[in-house]
Amino acid sequence: MLAGCEERLSTVHPAGPAAAAIADLWWVLLIGSVAITLLVAGLVLWAWRRPEGAVSERRFVIWLGLAFPMTVLGALLVYGLFIGERLLPREGPDTVVVTAEARRYEWRFGYDGRPGAVTRNRLHIPAGRPVDVAITSVDVVHAFWVPRLAGKLDAVPGHVNTLRIEAAQPGEYAGLSAEYNGPGYRGHGFTVIAHDPAGWQAFLQGEAP
Repeated sequence: MLAGCEERLSTVHPAGPAAAAIADLWWVLLIGSVAITLLVAGLVLWAWRRPEGAVSERRFVIWLGLAFPMTVLGALLVYGLFIGERLLPREGPDTVVVTAEARRYEWRFGYDGRPGAVTRNRLHIPAGRPVDVAITSVDVVHAFWVPRLAGKLDAVPGHVNTLRIEAAQPGEYAGLSAEYNGPGYRGHGFTVIAHDPAGWQAFLQGEAP
């Protein structure tokens, strides 16, 4: 049982590999930004109190004002690109494909493995398998977001964006449309239901709602 709404929508309580990679990136960026902030604050305090002529201004600016921040920011950029590459959807034998169609104020989900089946505001997926969600909209721009499973991706009318999600364990995960699309958008949510293998086969065969 989840502790509350904050944890149900928390990006730092990941429940799948994509969300875990994003959470790791968040912590790394936080540590890097704190390191730069502390350095700048320390340099300001030291500049006020340092003895006259303790260090040359040129060396001070080049090594502490430029070299250190640029090294940290460069490392963060490389790490961010590496994580972004890992999050890209790629074809695989175990990949499941579903569709997500946004509208005010409802999500409609379709399934390649169960043609003709449509669920409203409840997305069914198998646990432990990558799922590619083909996201679009029929009216205005929405945003598909399941914080504990993956990042956020816009649903754009006339265009399909694909997001890779995966749930490590069976369970229910809260999702929402994190994009202003008119009055009442805060209530525009949905639920992702991750099934164990038996439950997923039951769903595909129409034995589960």
